[in-house]
Amino acid sequence: MLALVVGSLLMAPGAAGLAGPSITPVIRGALGANGWYRSNVTINWQVSPAPDSTAGCDAVTISVDTTGKSFTCAASWSDGTSISVRKTIKVDRSVPRVSAAPDRTPDANGWYNHPLKVSFSGADATSGVSSCSQVGYGGPDTSKAAVSGGCTDRAGNVGRATYGFKYDSTPAKLGALRFKRGNRRLLLSWVTTPDATFSDLTRSPGLKGAASSTIYRGRKRTVRDKHLQIGTSYLYTVTIFDQASNRTSKTVTVTATGPLLDPVPAAHVSSPPRLVWLRVAHAGFYNVQVFHLHKKILSVWPTHAHLRLGRNWRFRNHHFHLGPGKYRWYVWPGFRNGSAIRYGRRIGGSTFYVTKSRP
Repeated sequence: MLALVVGSLLMAPGAAGLAGPSITPVIRGALGANGWYRSNVTINWQVSPAPDSTAGCDAVTISVDTTGKSFTCAASWSDGTSISVRKTIKVDRSVPRVSAAPDRTPDANGWYNHPLKVSFSGADATSGVSSCSQVGYGGPDTSKAAVSGGCTDRAGNVGRATYGFKYDSTPAKLGALRFKRGNRRLLLSWVTTPDATFSDLTRSPGLKGAASSTIYRGRKRTVRDKHLQIGTSYLYTVTIFDQASNRTSKTVTVTATGPLLDPVPAAHVSSPPRLVWLRVAHAGFYNVQVFHLHKKILSVWPTHAHLRLGRNWRFRNHHFHLGPGKYRWYVWPGFRNGSAIRYGRRIGGSTFYVTKSRP
């Protein structure tokens, strides 16, 4: 603010149009925005011509922040002329105090797992805050993520701050959900990358008549499910979580069996199946019998707990062909003690259907 006051100005004849006495402020300092200075300010006064007397025209340095401080230089000449000039100086040398806040709390365990925005706010005691920034973040994954932003005051000073956090939006990798059948039980297993910290395994149908049940939660990657219903088809879903609660799931559908493992009960096959059953301790051989239309069509004695059926075979002087239809099969364990042979209790029985025989 510059004010000029002229008391009286005497001019010589013929001097019309010539410049009269003047006072000019000379200001040194870093000028910011909106008329504010951002450094110490020194005011000098140029008075022309040399006055007979002055008041308040000494050089002044402002070294503190101020919302407005006024200085007046007054000068008088012998011809009766008096001039007074006033200058108001605003100084804000301090940057705003800045703080940062995300748009939400961490998603899980102190981690963010999808993009966030960080808003910066500030306070400025002198000129006041003009604007602040907002910064978004969506990667990369790191435990030392950070964004920087700031606020600008009305003088043009910029204050900055940094907000640090943990970010992981990439789920752990999960291999196929595998299984191994047993007698009314299953051994389920899965493989993950090291960043998986937790697993959840569900089954449908669930326990005690429930539509679905969680049968395991924890850090294991191998789980045994027992007391299954033979011939029932179960849907298993394993979901893994990482430290940021990102998830990955895999499913598998398994038909439960008794001790006869493969084919599963009532399976439909189009080629001669491989019969598999649970091994019995100390058994030296097994007796496998196959029936079709309530008639025994095969009886063999393999030494291992599996048997590949053929397309054609001979039994009791008759030729048989594995044609379409329903087949039932049974297995007994056999034991040798020297020349003596005995059979144990029947291991189990099951069925399969041939839907199309191949030549």
